[in-house]
Amino acid sequence: MGNLIREFQIYLEVERNVSPYTQKAYIADVQEFTAFLQKNGFIKKKDEVAQANAEAIRAYLGELHRRKAKKVTVNRKVSSLRAFYKYLVRGGKMNYNPANMVQTPKTEKYMPVFLSVDETFELLDDSGENKKPDLRRRAIMELFYSAGLRLSELASLNVMDIDFQQQLVKVKGKGKKERIVPVGKSALCAIEEYLKMTDGLRKKCEGNIFEAPLFLNARGRRITARSIARIVDEAAEKSGIGRKISPHALRHSFATHLLNAGADLRSIQELLGHKSLSTTQKYTAVNINRMMEIYDKAHPRAKSK
Repeated sequence: MGNLIREFQIYLEVERNVSPYTQKAYIADVQEFTAFLQKNGFIKKKDEVAQANAEAIRAYLGELHRRKAKKVTVNRKVSSLRAFYKYLVRGGKMNYNPANMVQTPKTEKYMPVFLSVDETFELLDDSGENKKPDLRRRAIMELFYSAGLRLSELASLNVMDIDFQQQLVKVKGKGKKERIVPVGKSALCAIEEYLKMTDGLRKKCEGNIFEAPLFLNARGRRITARSIARIVDEAAEKSGIGRKISPHALRHSFATHLLNAGADLRSIQELLGHKSLSTTQKYTAVNINRMMEIYDKAHPRAKSK
């Protein structure tokens, strides 16, 4: 890693206070672009990345197009380069931001994938054919849906983040911003049962009680986001919903069900930890589409003869 990229990483962590996941994505994108520049003769050394111009970035986008990269991926990489060169301009290492001179492809409107209430209940029913339910899976699935958490947020939860008396959970979201989210009784009961089951394992693992992870792997360490995603896959496969879902689908279901039940958009924005209300408004579009489907099917004059 070149000195400029390393300095950028420190800037992201210390000054911007971005999440480790975002840091990793930004740095990976800048490193990939730097490698492209070296391979194609635009620069010789890594720190010469500060000499790149808009033409070099367009050549890189052409390479991404040949690789058939998705539009959303291309936009993310350009966004990473804009942030990197903005940092260099602020530090006086460049006079202008070449990434600002590049036009990004227009992406299709993304509509959230969500489950119906019946599908969600079927997914959360952990009884199945087993007499002994998987308490960890049940607690994870219940908490996902009850609090509308992101995958990274759930993975980073500590035991002390759950307030059983007040029925709240303290969540560290994007940019390490904390928010307080209500948790339903079903999720809290599932978490309590899981904590009792893992009590012996937790006692064997010494550590700071305030940093004790909520969800553990078999060795008593914090479970990874990838392992949680696999747990969601297994739950979907064992349920009767008949389709594969991502952990984010439970977050989308949480928001959509609240909106359908009459919750206002501002409250949903706060619960989800969205910085901008426009991000939350996509659920309004989902709701309108659903209402139009019902209207077209039910109203006698919805369609012309």
